[in-house]
Amino acid sequence: MEDQAGHFLPKLPLDELLAEVQTRLQAVVSARDGVHSLLEAVVSIGRDLELETVLQRIVEAATDLVDCRYGALGVIGEDGQLAQFIPVGITEEEIAEIAEWPHGRGLLGLLIKEPRPLRLDRISDHPESYGFPEGHPPMRNFLGVPIRVRDSVFGNLYLTEKHGGRDFDEQDEVIVSALATAAGIAIENARLYDETKRREIWLDASAEVTQALLSGADPSAAVQLVASNAREMADAHTAAVAVPGGKMDIMTVLAANGAGSEHLATLEFSAEGTLIGTVLSSGEARTVEELRKGVESTPLLDRLPNGPALLVPLGARQRVRGVLVLVKRRGEAPFPASTVGMLSSFADQAAVALELADARREAERHGLVDDRERIARDLHDVVVQRLFASAMTLTAAIRLVERPEVAERIQRTVDDLDATIRQIRSTIFALQSAQSGTETTLRDRVVGIVASATEQLGFAPSVRMEGLLDTSVTEDVGHDVIAVLQEALSNVVRHAHATRVDVDVAVSDGEIRLSVTDNGVGVSADGRRSGLANLAERAQRLGGSFDIGPGPSGGTKLHWQAPAL
Repeated sequence: MEDQAGHFLPKLPLDELLAEVQTRLQAVVSARDGVHSLLEAVVSIGRDLELETVLQRIVEAATDLVDCRYGALGVIGEDGQLAQFIPVGITEEEIAEIAEWPHGRGLLGLLIKEPRPLRLDRISDHPESYGFPEGHPPMRNFLGVPIRVRDSVFGNLYLTEKHGGRDFDEQDEVIVSALATAAGIAIENARLYDETKRREIWLDASAEVTQALLSGADPSAAVQLVASNAREMADAHTAAVAVPGGKMDIMTVLAANGAGSEHLATLEFSAEGTLIGTVLSSGEARTVEELRKGVESTPLLDRLPNGPALLVPLGARQRVRGVLVLVKRRGEAPFPASTVGMLSSFADQAAVALELADARREAERHGLVDDRERIARDLHDVVVQRLFASAMTLTAAIRLVERPEVAERIQRTVDDLDATIRQIRSTIFALQSAQSGTETTLRDRVVGIVASATEQLGFAPSVRMEGLLDTSVTEDVGHDVIAVLQEALSNVVRHAHATRVDVDVAVSDGEIRLSVTDNGVGVSADGRRSGLANLAERAQRLGGSFDIGPGPSGGTKLHWQAPAL
């Protein structure tokens, strides 16, 4: 073909020229749309300061930008493995069917070792391909890009299964790499915000626990505050505080907070050979990447989620008061070093507050003991002596009285004064028994049994003890006396409907006598006699006697007697 000047034009089909122009125009429009979508994604991930929300939005933005079905963000832990894995495009049901959660092997591990973009048309063709665990959905192509926070690699973006059966191209790699750069900045901001928020919670929680303990609150309520505040600080799923019982290897859950806490209350277990026992004995905090049921046979840990765990001792190594256990859900990020340090400081401060609260209660107890000693001393030195002097004076005055009825009335008054003196002496012994806080002697145990029956009766029984109960009664006989007293008071509680109960325990002439008298409805003729038969059998076995019948003023009187030795 020749133009007017005689030159020849190249022979290019017009439709091919138009197709090429259209393709380039589409590429320009696509690039413009990609940049616009990238800017929107950057704004989206920087809109929130909650770290978990930011990470989720990063994965969602990446899958939208490159139009793929599946995406995930793997957070790299201190051990170089995947500490957290955040998937997108897969349902909870599909996750539950996957036999093993990703740990950072194969291509995922390659990106950890060599943090640079990796694009594959077929995953199985790569020599580092590890394969998929059972239950994992099929995936063909792959695009992986590292996310850096300052100079360290925070984690990696994993994308697969581009829609329409297409493969990832160079433009996808550039866009995701740009998103990863912006994601690093957003993650750093979220971390700083998260750390600041946790420190505020730490300060408020420490002040709240300290104030509760030092203001006289119930220690169990204060420990519950420790569990709830620690769970909030660590953003954990469940928190529990386990303390040693009488033996160091027996632990009791004193407080629990969060999901499933109702199944942990008052749980007892042996800490011997367990991670909790190790923390208790070493006084050092321990972190676990993922709890696995059956690996450690501890009932507490077996009832917690299979996620990252943190175990923090309450107190220094020499005086560890318990172990604070915190657990997250499976797939969530492990507890970072900053959180471990913060919770360790909080636990130490809570332990100090518990120590101070114990010291304050001990001081109050000593003050109460001192008051009881003073009252007992005044009763003995002043009241008893005056009553005794008055009784002696009245006894001497009887000889001077000529009228028999007046002398008889004076004698009854002297007898009443003598009974009052014995009652006061029993009160003095009860005060002295309460000072020790233990029930090791027979007199202490009698007082303890009567005190425990007070709440059920609704009033305090009168107790009178005479003689050398603690030295003249053998341990075996004393055991029978306590058993008889328990059965007698139990019968009064269940059947008597009484408003007054008198307990008399006396030792003289090698015999111990126990009497329990009430003003109730009396002994039922058709009532069950198994308990009474047991009391009679005890007395017979020791060579003693047992009798029960109406009291002097109605009600019932139970009398039990046996040799003291």
